[in-house]
Amino acid sequence: MTNQLSPSNRNPDILFAGLLMQAKTVRPRFDVDRVRRAYDFSKAAHGYQLRRSGDPYITHCVEAALILTELLETSIDETIIIAALLHDVVEDTEVTLDDVEQRFGPTVARLVDALTKISGLPTGGRLHEQANTFRKMLLSMAKDIRVVLIKLADRLHNMRTLEHLKPERVMSIARETLDIYAPLAHRLGIAAFKWELEDLAFKHLNPDLYRELAGKVEMRRAERERYLDEVKGTVHRRLVQMGIKADVQGRPKHFYSIAKKMQDQGRPFEEIYDLLGMRVVTTSVDDCYKAIGAVHNLYTPIHDRFTDYIATPKTNMYQSLHTTVLGPRNVKIEVQIRTREMHRVAELGVAAHYSYKEGGEADPAAASALSAIMQQTAQWSEDATSPGEFLEYLKIGLYQDEVYVFTPRGDLVRLPKGSSPIDFAYQIHTQVGERTVGARVNSRIVPLRSTLASGDHVEIITSQHAQPSADWLGFVQTSRARSKIRRWMKSQRHEQSTALGREMFQKELKRLRLKLPAPEQLDDIAQALGYEGAENLFAALGNGDAGLKQVVAKAFPEEVEREERPRKPFSLEGLRDLARLPARGVSIQGLQNLMISFAKCCMPVPGDRITGVITRGRGVTVHRLNCPNAFEGRIEPERRIRVDWDVDRDQSFLVKLLVTGIERRGLLADVAKAVSATNTNIRTADMGSIAERVRGTFFVEVRNLRHLERVIKAVKDVKGVTDVERHQVFGDARIEDSEGEPEEEAG
Repeated sequence: MTNQLSPSNRNPDILFAGLLMQAKTVRPRFDVDRVRRAYDFSKAAHGYQLRRSGDPYITHCVEAALILTELLETSIDETIIIAALLHDVVEDTEVTLDDVEQRFGPTVARLVDALTKISGLPTGGRLHEQANTFRKMLLSMAKDIRVVLIKLADRLHNMRTLEHLKPERVMSIARETLDIYAPLAHRLGIAAFKWELEDLAFKHLNPDLYRELAGKVEMRRAERERYLDEVKGTVHRRLVQMGIKADVQGRPKHFYSIAKKMQDQGRPFEEIYDLLGMRVVTTSVDDCYKAIGAVHNLYTPIHDRFTDYIATPKTNMYQSLHTTVLGPRNVKIEVQIRTREMHRVAELGVAAHYSYKEGGEADPAAASALSAIMQQTAQWSEDATSPGEFLEYLKIGLYQDEVYVFTPRGDLVRLPKGSSPIDFAYQIHTQVGERTVGARVNSRIVPLRSTLASGDHVEIITSQHAQPSADWLGFVQTSRARSKIRRWMKSQRHEQSTALGREMFQKELKRLRLKLPAPEQLDDIAQALGYEGAENLFAALGNGDAGLKQVVAKAFPEEVEREERPRKPFSLEGLRDLARLPARGVSIQGLQNLMISFAKCCMPVPGDRITGVITRGRGVTVHRLNCPNAFEGRIEPERRIRVDWDVDRDQSFLVKLLVTGIERRGLLADVAKAVSATNTNIRTADMGSIAERVRGTFFVEVRNLRHLERVIKAVKDVKGVTDVERHQVFGDARIEDSEGEPEEEAG
């Protein structure tokens, strides 16, 4: 990509004139008038809107169209340019899709619609909106590849001008680019987009390391080029002797790929960057195989570092021969060998197969690649149980390199690099995965967590009595295996919890000499407590998310009240004077409309054992049973009262977490990301450091104790975090103080 002019104060009319000139140069029959009408329409629609850089907003639309013109060259057509010029008018102006369709036709309107974010959803929040927007874009892409080409061009220009945004917005967009858009470009084989998106995101996410690598690369440039010139000259002379026409080129290393190798291999720059890259581009497939023979004759090949992507292309249509050899002075050199057409596809991916047809049709190879992504997107949508899980599968699935293994019958199975026999089993069939007890790889028994390599022959050993193990989640790589294991675990837990909850309920009714309600009555009771039906209510009982007394009281309020009355430890008459607001979250011995608050010293959540303390003139404060401020020795017996959870389904509770760890860049962001990944809202967050030690305070909203435990586990898994604890304050003032946000002194 060459369009790297200064982003500030650019005249959109001059930019557009350059766009028309470039498009007409590569495609003389380009419909200038139609494109000019689209530019004028978009410019008028965006009016006086400015970007953060101070440029008129229309410059962004023209820049995206310019990027596409450079990418597609002779394949460029008016429709994709018009859609690029209009891609934000529906989302950011008063223009409607009907307006676009009336002026520019249904195809342009369909493209603009596919590029418009899904917003204004009634529920679900930012994560739900983001997941649905990506799902919409990917499914639309399968019908017309122009959707994703425009979206990637749009994102690339945004990344080139990212420094004008606020720091938190910069980090969010850069992370999304590295997690979603660069992997999407990789999956589509568009290296021209992938490398630049990765390096721009890396530049903003880790600016110190980026500058350090840039400096070191520049320092060693002359030395590296001299060495490569020596090797290229040797290889080229040998190919000429063999009668092979080929271009021998150095292959640039990108900063993000260097940083990733340093991280993955745990090695410093000096040990990574001696792995140089060289590319040989020939005229035929036969010459590719002859050339690799020549390279192996000149330099010693490294065992297990040869891969034939010509015979087994990647799903993004990438084809090449890869090898690593020891060059002069025992320096490792990565060599790629491919034909000119393969090189074009390697750089442009599906864009290399883009053809000028109404509907943006691609040739069969590109259509196959797009179909594979569409099928995976549909599978991820089906398997995911939440927007966060869908985005997790999307991030994992888009960017995985592949290995090629074989079934006992010789069928080829593609799997992500690092896959295990369990991934293979679930890829064959869900039931095969669930019944797996062992595996043979190349006729030898191997552990189920073994890593498969290309060319392996895999045989799964099954048993009718086998069951999936939660341990498998620690090493499986495919989203399919992960989602199927999670679904099975959830199903098993649900069945066990339902059986336990039903048994608990029946025993309690037997003790009270009460009859089990009819099924329809049980469903009514469940719905009154916020559950869909009796089965879910029993499961909540078995999980501890619902209180047994609470459920029985809902089913038989009169009988329970009669049983409880003789054991009342105090008079309730005084409490009736405190009735102000409906109780929400707990019930007090059948009484309604009592003013109730939750203690900020211990912040109880459903699942905690709780007790009530009658405050002077302020109703009842609910504490955890083990809270120091609610100990029997500190509270007069007449002020203590029994309370039970009675929680609405959507109710959340505030909890304070203390996080300690070792100081490192991005720790706060990573902790916040881990909390958000559990579908948890963060009310406030703060983190400070002293002498390389970090101490942070997070107020989070959770539904119950089980939800809180998931949050704590997720934070503990963050690199650098050494401890996470639920905070509790001991002090007399907390008993009376029960309203409003948590105070600073509570920490």
